[in-house]
Amino acid sequence: MRQTQLTAPPVQSADLHLFVFDRALHPELFRTYAQYRVQQGKYIAQISVVGLSHMVQITCGSRTVVEYVGRETEFLPSRGVVTRFRLKGERDHERKLPEGGCYMVSSQVETMDEALYKSVHTDLLRHAGRRGWLHKHDEWADGDLAPFTHLDHEARDGEFHVYAYHTFPHERTLVKTQSIFELR
Repeated sequence: MRQTQLTAPPVQSADLHLFVFDRALHPELFRTYAQYRVQQGKYIAQISVVGLSHMVQITCGSRTVVEYVGRETEFLPSRGVVTRFRLKGERDHERKLPEGGCYMVSSQVETMDEALYKSVHTDLLRHAGRRGWLHKHDEWADGDLAPFTHLDHEARDGEFHVYAYHTFPHERTLVKTQSIFELR
């Protein structure tokens, strides 16, 4: 029998919510593990890995829209929330933004048997090695599988697409979001 030294991550897949804000959030509210910046046309996208979750901040002129996928805490502001829901199962959501534009997201939380999860985990790691950004959390490993966040994007004039994958080996769960920010 294999013994596993497990240090569980501070968040579980069932803790995750999706929030959209029509304002910037203070970076000191989050522990940031990695940060990426994309500039395209008239907007700047700041993408952050915040544990086994993420934050995307799009700034276009004086307007900012933020997608935060993570744990709901008392530190999150209530002002400026455009959308909020718990991530579970599959869900598609579309929301017009207050100053024009649109936000669309498709989310999926999938728990698998051990063999399928290991295969998906390995395939996603391989893909992340070729495209996008990868942040592994070896400190929360479950045996030979470490949780990770893989983020990828497509930047177009007037649109920003984000593909996010968060793995939870101790739960054999994958959380996926595909978001589109249409900017005017």
